[in-house]
Amino acid sequence: MLTSFFILLLFGCLTGVTTVLFGFGGGFVTVPVVYGLWSVTARSGADAMHVAVATSTAVMVVNSVFATLTQWRQSRLRREYLWPLAAFVTAGAVAGAFAATRIGDTALRVLFAAYLLVTIADSLLRKGFLSVPQTSEPRPLSRPARTLGGVGIGAVAACLGVGGSVMTVPILRRRGLPMAEATAMANPLSVPVAVVGTAVYALAAPALQARAGRLGYVDLLACAALLGGSLPTIALTRRIAARVADRVHSVAYVVLLVTVLLVMLAAGT
Repeated sequence: MLTSFFILLLFGCLTGVTTVLFGFGGGFVTVPVVYGLWSVTARSGADAMHVAVATSTAVMVVNSVFATLTQWRQSRLRREYLWPLAAFVTAGAVAGAFAATRIGDTALRVLFAAYLLVTIADSLLRKGFLSVPQTSEPRPLSRPARTLGGVGIGAVAACLGVGGSVMTVPILRRRGLPMAEATAMANPLSVPVAVVGTAVYALAAPALQARAGRLGYVDLLACAALLGGSLPTIALTRRIAARVADRVHSVAYVVLLVTVLLVMLAAGT
């Protein structure tokens, strides 16, 4: 138990870094780590992926709110891109969270890996993500991007416990925004996903599955350890994003996604 706590504390520090630099809220670090630990410690890995997703959303509530306040104080948030997108993200999150509670554990893990793979391919193969012309002016979001895109972001993000960054960042990048601003705005858009997802997962687990230290599917002890590492790290690294070169920032984003995909594939074998 003590070893698991320190592992989670260490990876909590990493979630803090990814929250600031990539707008993940911790989801893409939290899900593989909690899934791996739960698979080892739980009997037959029961509900490992559901617990990982639920715990990730709970961690994201705190991380994304804290990071949003930090980004707001540094004037990196643009209201014209956040609203009304946030309202449609919230609507999609409700549907996605309920859908996740009815999907089998293996299917949920496969969907998580497939989502990563598609996102990586899209970032590498389509123009407009790895680099944005410095002379280009940011363009407003189209109505389909705000409505259908927002619902899709919320549904996928809540279902997989990853926040909205892996869909919102590419969308905003292709509107001409620098990585520092695109990732900054992923944090407030992750807040409704995290809140809705946590509420649904906390109430979703059957009473027979209740265990000490759990609230529904949410592992409270894992949350405490992860937040113990992430919150101080967010405070320490909040000024880094503005200093990272845009090209380096975008490439690092893709590299991290590839790393998470490999970890999930290894954990599932």
